[in-house]
Amino acid sequence: MASSSTAQSSVLPTGGGAALLDPADTLVLLLDHQAGLFQTVKDIAVADLRRNVEMIARLCTLLKIPVITTASEPTGSNGPLMPEIHRDAPHAVYVPRKGEVNAWDNADFVAEVEATGRKTLVMAGVWTSVCVMFPALDARAAGYDVYAVIDASGDPSEMVSRVSLARFVQGGVKPTSTNALLSELHRTWARPEAAELAQLYGLVAPNYAAVMESYQGAQKAARQAG
Repeated sequence: MASSSTAQSSVLPTGGGAALLDPADTLVLLLDHQAGLFQTVKDIAVADLRRNVEMIARLCTLLKIPVITTASEPTGSNGPLMPEIHRDAPHAVYVPRKGEVNAWDNADFVAEVEATGRKTLVMAGVWTSVCVMFPALDARAAGYDVYAVIDASGDPSEMVSRVSLARFVQGGVKPTSTNALLSELHRTWARPEAAELAQLYGLVAPNYAAVMESYQGAQKAARQAG
């Protein structure tokens, strides 16, 4: 993967947003979103989880944010990666592992991360408490700024999810959500991708899709009446 360390910062020049994600320094890591593991997820509806991951993949393609994926034993009981990721983010780089539970224990995976030159890592995966937690804590120890997208990840129970959240915070990993991630990287409607971004809001908040449909219907009626 080509280095992006020379990318221009996309933080808006208004003075605001300095504490938010900078798309030019962001790398998304999608970890072990596998068919077998989905069957064990109990802290979020799997349909919602998959839709949120799909949104992230589409967002990364739209905003040209690099993506790295990996899977734990994809030919075993954990199953293959959900196909939507590489369908919607065809630029994503898949790194196979050699049995390591923690992706950060795989030298090829770490090398792929380092090659991007980016220091802000946004992670999501199944299980949150293992497949996200372990590399997130290791990446923090290695000097990266790390975010965990909680509703694009899944755990075997609500209790496990609560413990995961506490450990993230204690370890310096920043919890976030798909809606926050989308808004944080979006930043302004005054951009050429605005229409496509609006569609992504309908994925993370289906009721927002209804709002857009209502607005578009009203606009169409007004034009016809005029």
